[in-house]
Amino acid sequence: MNWVDDDEDAAGYFSNNSIDSDDGHCYGIDDNDDNNNNDEANKPSEKRYTVLAESDIQHRQNEQISHITSLFSVSNAEAIVLLCHYKWDSSRLLDQWFDDEESIQNKVGLLAKGNVKKSKSSKNKRYSCEICFEEKLLAKQVCSANCNDHYYCITCWKSYISTSINESGLGSLTLRCPEPKCPAIVGQDMISKLTSKKDEKKYLQYFIRSYVESRVNIKWCPSPGCDRAVELEHGGTGEYDVTCDCSLSFCWNCGEDCHRPLECKIVLDWIVKNNSEAENTMWILAYTKPCPKCKRHIEKNHGCSHMTCSAPCRYEFCWLCLGDWMNHSGCNRYTQTEEKQRTLARQSIIRYTHYYERWASNHKSMQKAIQDLHNLQTIQLPELSDRVSVPVTQLEFIVESWKQIIECRRVLKWTYAYGFFMPEHEDVKKKFFEYLQGEAELGLERLHHCAEIEMSKKLLGDDGEIKAEFGDFGKFRAELIKLTKVTGTYFENLVTGLENGLSEVVSSEVPPVDDPSDVLSKRIFGQLMI
Repeated sequence: MNWVDDDEDAAGYFSNNSIDSDDGHCYGIDDNDDNNNNDEANKPSEKRYTVLAESDIQHRQNEQISHITSLFSVSNAEAIVLLCHYKWDSSRLLDQWFDDEESIQNKVGLLAKGNVKKSKSSKNKRYSCEICFEEKLLAKQVCSANCNDHYYCITCWKSYISTSINESGLGSLTLRCPEPKCPAIVGQDMISKLTSKKDEKKYLQYFIRSYVESRVNIKWCPSPGCDRAVELEHGGTGEYDVTCDCSLSFCWNCGEDCHRPLECKIVLDWIVKNNSEAENTMWILAYTKPCPKCKRHIEKNHGCSHMTCSAPCRYEFCWLCLGDWMNHSGCNRYTQTEEKQRTLARQSIIRYTHYYERWASNHKSMQKAIQDLHNLQTIQLPELSDRVSVPVTQLEFIVESWKQIIECRRVLKWTYAYGFFMPEHEDVKKKFFEYLQGEAELGLERLHHCAEIEMSKKLLGDDGEIKAEFGDFGKFRAELIKLTKVTGTYFENLVTGLENGLSEVVSSEVPPVDDPSDVLSKRIFGQLMI
């Protein structure tokens, strides 16, 4: 940026020492128990992703800006232009910069070196704004980008920059001189000096976004209002389920809710099916018939088979045979014209409804469990601790059981989408899948009943007040811990089997699974099936 008067350059948008924060939190692929030793918890293979707050991102940006500034002997504003152009890839910038520095400068819009020096007569010189055409402007009333050639009044510059920030989004980071043929970049120092606080804040958000959205291994948390990003560590093995600091768990790959053991494609297909108009079309086909004359679909809402199409058609016909009512003499003879299609349509709707209802029911149960866990942690645990004289830390088994319920509800929910898309001809695989799913579901219902109903009966009164005695508490504790462990094993085996495509238990020689004591069941569940 070049000002005609003697004002100094605006300070860089970020000072190198403006951010002082710790790195984001790292998580492993599994939630380890508190008793796990530190060596196991700190294995490099378990470090899969990092949650980054805005301050962490700014810290990284400032480190790169400082590095480029010192290495290239350029200003902060020029380093920002270079890094934004190269999508924050310092290595690629370094390689190309030392090969042809001048070419890189011209390509990114850093055309001029240094500020314009005023001549002795500059104080008396008058300028014309090339946007609003106002004339006889003083030197302090105009400025230019680093082209040192095109001068515009401060008012027009402010409007130009503000419009870019509010309408161009990330494009404002590479804003050029208003002169159409001039490639000179408008640096962040100039933008910082000429924008309002509101626009400056937006520009900062775009600046932070440029770092995240240029990295293939960093994505924003999809939770509304969350300003954190998640960085997937290099060397990840395809386990994409992550949990942000805002407590939202999601699939890093597709941005949807965690859906292990399903692949992202199946999840997206299921979501599209739930949101599409295809099911409405199937309903129309199954429960309506087209008017023989105008072809509009009509729903039968009276007992009589005499149908009259709505205006302006007004055609009268028989609902059963679609024949002209004026010439209708009976339609008791059986025909197969469209009845097969309607039967298939009804069966398709019934099948879809079966899977969707159970998917939605488990989703609702999962949301309710999340609320119950929040109430437990904030209200009930401290009261229970006082009642049975046990530290809150020793009541974590209740929290763990509810976390297990939430996770199992999530898995069970997605197994119904998995079942919906299973090929019908794979009869053996389908039967065995349904058996595994059913056993896991029964185990989950026992655990959920114990944590919800039994806890209310044994530890809480009808009004929600704590009524537990230590003896009742001990029995409840043993029962809940056992069910939590058993249910977790059921679901881990179910997930493992589905992720492997049930390849270990399905082959052309395997008979259908009808008996829970089947040897294949024991191969899956081991000691749980004795």
